[in-house]
Amino acid sequence: MPLRTHFLAGALALAALPAAATDDITVGDAYARSSGAMAASGAAFMVIENHGGANDRLIAAASDVAKRTELHTHREDDMGVMRMIHVEEGFDVPAGGTLEMRRGGHHVMFLGLSEPLEQGDSVMLTLEFETAGEVTVEVPVDLERQPMHGAGRGQGGQMN
Repeated sequence: MPLRTHFLAGALALAALPAAATDDITVGDAYARSSGAMAASGAAFMVIENHGGANDRLIAAASDVAKRTELHTHREDDMGVMRMIHVEEGFDVPAGGTLEMRRGGHHVMFLGLSEPLEQGDSVMLTLEFETAGEVTVEVPVDLERQPMHGAGRGQGGQMN
């Protein structure tokens, strides 16, 4: 087989890999955004899949793009108003299941951006799982992506 064919086969195999992976956890369809050039905060969204036989939990996130990086979600208060809240306990990632982090649901929040998130840039994000440990993801900044593009598979932050 010619060397060019081996190179092409290897390149195609690499292109099929998810954005980040451990033995059981894969992270894909990730993107980050902010509301504008002067925004003090931004967010990252992605789909996390647990291919393992045991439940896991996303317990923290870290990035040098902001002073603080937190796990957030939206919940309805007593008055029926949706509010964004910090979720200190993290999010379950069930065995054989999916955690969908999307706009209006679960997401990673960047508070106190050190510089603007600009279209085409990327953000390094480390996700910490209770069992799988740390997974580092390079997240592209996509300020043009619409809320339902990509994974957007319905309401709520978690799917099985």
